Amino acid sequence: MNASGKDRPAKGDKVAWSTHGTETTGKVEKKITERTEAAGRTVDASPEEPQYEVRSDKSGQTAVHKPAALKKKGKS
Repeated sequence: MNASGKDRPAKGDKVAWSTHGTETTGKVEKKITERTEAAGRTVDASPEEPQYEVRSDKSGQTAVHKPAALKKKGKS
């Protein structure tokens, strides 16, 4: 994802990210734009530096990632 926001993911987008050296796929659940608790940790996000809660297709677990860690796979 580029930093301009143009290619940032949106809710429902299919994305992939690296987990322990392997690629994991899932869907964007929500965009986080403020400091909050999500996926079992404190997320220090802001409108200028949002983070995204994603749900793994394989495990069903949620995780939070910065846009640079996510690769769009298209909408599903």
